[in-house]
Amino acid sequence: MRLAALFASALATTLATGCTMTPSEPASLAAPAHGLPAGPVAKRVPETIEQVGRTRTDPYHWMKDENWQEVMADPSVLRGDIREYLEAENAYTKTYLEEPTTALREELFAEMRGRIKEDDSSLPNVDGPYAYLTRYREGGEYPIYARKAAEDVYNTDAPDKILLDGDAMGQGEAYFSFGDVEHSPNHRYIAYAVDTQGSEYYDVRILDTTTGENLPDLIPRTYGSIEWSADSKTLYWVERDENGRPSAVFAHELGTEGSTEIYREADPGYFPGIGSSQSGEYMFISTGDHTTSEWYFFPSYAGTRAQPVVIAPREDGVEYSVEHWNDAFVISTNAGGAVDFKLMTAPIAAPGKSNWSELVPHEPGTLILGMDALKDHLIRLERKNGLPRIVVRERESGEEHEIAFDEAAYDLGMSTGYEFETTQIRFDYASPSTPDQVYDYDLVTRERTLRKTREVPSGHETSDYVVERLMAPAWDGETVPVTLLRHKDTPVDGTAPLLLYGYGSYGITYPADFRTSRLSLVDRGFIYAIVHPRGSMAKGYQWYLDGKLALKENTFKDYISAGRYLVENGYGSEGRVVGLGGSAGGLLMGAAANMDPELFAGIIAAVPFVDVINTMSDESLPLTPPEWPEWGNPITSAEDYDTIMAYSPYDNVADLPYPQMLITGGLSDPRVTYWEPSKWAAALRHEAPNAGPYFLRINMEAGHGGASGRFEGLKETAIEYAFALRAVGLAE
Repeated sequence: MRLAALFASALATTLATGCTMTPSEPASLAAPAHGLPAGPVAKRVPETIEQVGRTRTDPYHWMKDENWQEVMADPSVLRGDIREYLEAENAYTKTYLEEPTTALREELFAEMRGRIKEDDSSLPNVDGPYAYLTRYREGGEYPIYARKAAEDVYNTDAPDKILLDGDAMGQGEAYFSFGDVEHSPNHRYIAYAVDTQGSEYYDVRILDTTTGENLPDLIPRTYGSIEWSADSKTLYWVERDENGRPSAVFAHELGTEGSTEIYREADPGYFPGIGSSQSGEYMFISTGDHTTSEWYFFPSYAGTRAQPVVIAPREDGVEYSVEHWNDAFVISTNAGGAVDFKLMTAPIAAPGKSNWSELVPHEPGTLILGMDALKDHLIRLERKNGLPRIVVRERESGEEHEIAFDEAAYDLGMSTGYEFETTQIRFDYASPSTPDQVYDYDLVTRERTLRKTREVPSGHETSDYVVERLMAPAWDGETVPVTLLRHKDTPVDGTAPLLLYGYGSYGITYPADFRTSRLSLVDRGFIYAIVHPRGSMAKGYQWYLDGKLALKENTFKDYISAGRYLVENGYGSEGRVVGLGGSAGGLLMGAAANMDPELFAGIIAAVPFVDVINTMSDESLPLTPPEWPEWGNPITSAEDYDTIMAYSPYDNVADLPYPQMLITGGLSDPRVTYWEPSKWAAALRHEAPNAGPYFLRINMEAGHGGASGRFEGLKETAIEYAFALRAVGLAE
């Protein structure tokens, strides 16, 4: 049955399974002010919840399948009434959003695809006799992992050997995604993790490159993180427990049954992971939540006999990370009030905190983002004045120099590759108008060699675009960084539509990078703005602390302040702004819609975290315990409960002049479960029936990241952009 016919049938039928859509609905639902049919009207089954002396009622609690863990593994077992409701919502969105914009979506998709070099390849990374790379074939959806001889690292004509063919492996799968792909130190084996559901459960297999066949060894339903022992005989991996959380680290010896547990985390709020030092001498187990960490180490050849040794016992609010640098550990930490972090050293034989010595002191306002260690150099990535830079430290002399650029806004990434005894690093530079440029950099001579510039097959002129960095006055006197991209011909006089992107949680700072898809909006006259509110680390770690827990509303107010400032200064106009955010950025969209709905013409909330109080009160969900330090624990704290309830979008829906909204989700999403966006859409349609319209689109075959193929993902972006253009009257 065609989806349009399915929707028409649903409109004429009362779904006893939970979704009521009949012609006898009140007039306000049958003919809202926006002129479209009201859409599916979900049944309301009040669920009363008492907690910390508070009482709330959730009318759409029924949308959460009691067997949601099984649904994540097998979506076909979703309860029938829930499935019918979601399919009716998808049919409504297809009928009234997707089909009317078919030509525009196809045009957008063709543009975005035309900017992608379909047979692109990463620069190979040398490791001993081989250089490893990832590439795509023309028309291919999924990556190919390959290698060539090390001496051919820069010989583009030299053939490579395919190790893993993602297109072949993903054929016939509705969803396909690689997790970690790691070659063994002896280069014989390739361990790889694959998710075919979107639920982020990965099966791990091992390819023998000498035969081209997989070993019998199979490790099912892991977290997707894997590392090899130094002797290539053991694979370390991370277990997912029954609630989908990483909970333990195991060692699997090739050719044997089962695995040996070498570490188990007792606190469900701490997620363990496994990694190796750049030197290859040590394995590290890191565990922690968003504000506290703890690290262990053991020799990388230990195999199943590994006995992890703690470096420094966990202390609430103390974060640290570790790298091995010759005869010591180097530790990046916020201990002792180093809000923006400092670097310490510790002896390997006694690495406890009492033996830490300062290497790089704390500098307020200069945030240490990460570090890597090579034999004779320590390299760190920092952010200062809102912009990234690379700082190189020479081991013997202690002398330092930095790598930085002059654009108003840019993104900078760094990689040390596989080898330890080298003086070469690689960094990637881009800005919103400048395609990625990949350089090899000699740490001794300080010579940078441009190895690759991202190709845009359909053509791109950096000079056609203007990049700006503004500091928007916030509601309380602070200033909020905003990165702007516009076409040089787009006027700043209030006539251009404004795309206002925001995230602002977990300390994540959205990069000022190059995204070819944005150009489809910018070339049509949009000004594309990225707001960096409190809750990110755009202005240092304190900027993050000032946007979490009891101060979370600062994120929402910063975003709105920035939007209003841009409107006042000609970068847009009220009612011509489209908000865009995903996951925790979707929470931002929901909160902003409740606080200032008149600012927006439309809102795109992708996999939005909007049912905050219920999610943070459900200990069985994978991410709830580790996220209490981010949002608060409403199970034990009445203060946290009240703080969350004051902004939780789902709990604050009212009869407001909401703009039209596109709300998306994924049925097998373990991060933001499908019922969050679904319940929110139902509440919006019930509480504000004359506003909107509200388009809910649940991907029934994917998780948090949406469609897995690179071109299928573009089709989802095309839907979002068609919605944005239609919201401001540019869909024709």
